[in-house]
Amino acid sequence: MPTGGFAERHIGTDDAAQATMLAAIGYGSVDALVGAAVPASIHVDGFRAASESALPPAATEREALAELRGLARLNTVNRSMIGLGYYDTITPAVIKRNVLENPSWYTAYTPYQPEISQGRLEALINFQTMITDLTGLHTANASMLDEGTAVVEGMMLARRASKVEPRTFIVDADTLPQTKALLANRAGAVGITLVELDLTAIEPTELPDAFGILVQYPGASGRVWDPTAVLASAKSRGALAIVAADLLALTLIASPGELGADVAVGSSQRFGVPMGFGGPHAGYLAVRAGLERQLPGRLVGVSQDAAGHPAYRLSLQVREQHIRRDKATSNICTAQVLLAVMASMYAVYHGPQGLTQIATRVTRLARLLARAAGEAGHTLVTANYFDTLKLHTKTDAAALVARAHESGYLFYLADDDHVQLSVDETTTLDDIRAIAGILGEEL
Repeated sequence: MPTGGFAERHIGTDDAAQATMLAAIGYGSVDALVGAAVPASIHVDGFRAASESALPPAATEREALAELRGLARLNTVNRSMIGLGYYDTITPAVIKRNVLENPSWYTAYTPYQPEISQGRLEALINFQTMITDLTGLHTANASMLDEGTAVVEGMMLARRASKVEPRTFIVDADTLPQTKALLANRAGAVGITLVELDLTAIEPTELPDAFGILVQYPGASGRVWDPTAVLASAKSRGALAIVAADLLALTLIASPGELGADVAVGSSQRFGVPMGFGGPHAGYLAVRAGLERQLPGRLVGVSQDAAGHPAYRLSLQVREQHIRRDKATSNICTAQVLLAVMASMYAVYHGPQGLTQIATRVTRLARLLARAAGEAGHTLVTANYFDTLKLHTKTDAAALVARAHESGYLFYLADDDHVQLSVDETTTLDDIRAIAGILGEEL
């Protein structure tokens, strides 16, 4: 084998090497191998004449962009009212320009050298502080991948920290559907049994023994309720209580810490991070005092430099690349730094009062929409809610969803008789009037 030039060493295989490999698998040529491996129905020769190139003529950059814009114009972009953990939001221009579109932020990697990463570490400690303030818990890490994986990490944290023997984990029946799917996937792999219960309908004393319990707060249906007694009952038998909470709602309702939660998880997406066709978004995970060493991911803390000045550093790193695998609490991919920074800057930009005002406006619009739905003959399933309405429809639910789609809005079809709609920061009074008309009531 030639060993001199770069090309000979790194660009493909030579004829002799190919012949050896083909002989080993029983084919006389590369074409014969491809013919056997690729179904005839998708062979490129079926889509062109023998004299034609498989590729179109080369286009200039301007021509390519014009073609892409033409394709994009064919899309119909409707307003999403589906909710379920994904909400439209307004990204302040200063954050979009100076963080999201700034290569100093969007190319950031793990701050292994704190002496040159003080700005990023300070932004991340802002994120951690924001999460602890809103959740009412002691310590938060520097972000997770998203809400679903944060819940799974919360379950695994509870399994490590709980002294309870049964490998049973209680799941609120009103949990987000994508979170349920991820829990089932992980639980099956590690031998955990999931028990799904309607926690609003069961007596706290009737809960089965389990190492952990998850409450969605507010629920996927929009329901807001007080799970304090349920969490206290589970904890009295050794379970760890996990609450998956909406950060914007927490500006108005009791925090997970006040409810008695050991762990709080969720998404920071609606704090200025665009929906992005479903992601990526920064999740969060916070714990009560005493569980810090069980945190997955990274924890930014404040120390001192050689001159005695305050300095930020990674206080806790529990990934496999840092410590022994059997001691690690998370794998290499556990954070969304850029999006966590955006969410923290959004909170700094608006401040506590600004966030509360946004949440208040959202819930007022939801109540205006609930009134219109009731006057149109639909029945509200839950009386207590923040931004999401679940309606028992007076007509076929699928037909109502189809009518909304034709009018430019996306509703969530819960089942044959129920639809859900969620209000967010971008919802306007004009939207409420249009949706009221779809529901059959003029405002």
